[in-house]
Amino acid sequence: MSRDRPRWWTELLLIVVVYGAYSGARLLARGDVGTAVDNGLAILRLESSLWLHAEDPLNELFTQEKWLGVPSSFAYASLHYVVTPVVLVWLFRRRPLHYRLMRTWLLTSTVLGLIGFTLMPTSPPRLLPVDYGFVDSLAQYADYGWWTDDASAPSGMGDFTNQYAAMPSLHVGWSIWCGVALWHYGSRTPLIRALAVGYPLITIIVVMGTGNHYFLDALAGAAVMVAGLLAARPLLRLAGRMKERMGVGGPVPGTEHDSITPDEAAPRRFRPRQRRAVEDDPAGQAARHNGAAAQHEQLAPPS
Repeated sequence: MSRDRPRWWTELLLIVVVYGAYSGARLLARGDVGTAVDNGLAILRLESSLWLHAEDPLNELFTQEKWLGVPSSFAYASLHYVVTPVVLVWLFRRRPLHYRLMRTWLLTSTVLGLIGFTLMPTSPPRLLPVDYGFVDSLAQYADYGWWTDDASAPSGMGDFTNQYAAMPSLHVGWSIWCGVALWHYGSRTPLIRALAVGYPLITIIVVMGTGNHYFLDALAGAAVMVAGLLAARPLLRLAGRMKERMGVGGPVPGTEHDSITPDEAAPRRFRPRQRRAVEDDPAGQAARHNGAAAQHEQLAPPS
C-alpha cells in the first residue's frame, strides 16, 4: 500500500458515518409539504420567465416513449448508487495522491447539498398538482423495476426517503464529480473522455425527464460541487494542521501534489533553474573553470 493512501477501514468508516448522518438529517429536513410545493412552483415560474423549462417536454417524451422511459427510470434509481462508489474505490486504489482531495470534495459538497434541502424543501415536478401536467415516470414504469411511486426507493421503503429534497440535485452533482475524476485521472482514450462528458449530461436529462428535478435544480447541483471543490483543499490543510498539533501525523497528502511543478519534482541535479544560476554566477563559472583545469592537469601525460 502506498504511504500516501489512507487505511481503507478508516475511509470506509468515515464515508459510512457521513452518509448515515446525511441520510438521517435528510429525513429530518422534510419540512412542510405546502412550503415544498410553493417552492417548486416558484422555480417553475422562474424557469418559464427565463425560457428554461426543459423538464416539461422531456417528461412528456419519457412518459410517452417506453424505450426511453424504462432505461431512464433504471438509470435514475441506480446509477448514482453504483457509479459514484466505483469511481471512489478506483481513485483509492489507482490514484492515492489525489484520493483525499477528491473524497473531501465529494463529502463536502454532499453536506452543502443537505443544507440546501434543509433551507429550501422543494417539491419535484412529479409531485406538483396534476394540472401542471407532470407524470412520475418511475411510478408509470414501476412494474419493470424494484421501485414504487416513492421516488427511487425500493418497495416498502418509501418512508425512509425525503421526496421533497429536489433542490439542489445531488444526482447531477455527483455525476459531475465522477466526470471530473474520469477526465483528469482516467486514461485519455476516447471512450473514457466520452464517459466523463456524457455521464453528467445524460444524468441532467434523466433527472428532468423522469420528473424528479427542475433544470435549476441541476444548476444548483453544479454550483454546490463548485463550492465543495473550493472548500476541499483548505479543509484538508486544516485537518493536517490539527493532526500535527495532536502529534498524530504530518502534512496531509493530497494538498500539495497537484501543485508540484516538473522542476520541483525532478532530482536536484537536474533542476534547470539551479544550473542556470550557476552559469550566471561569475564565482560559480570561475570555480567550474578552475575545477576543469585541475582535472586536465591530473589527466595530462607527464612531459
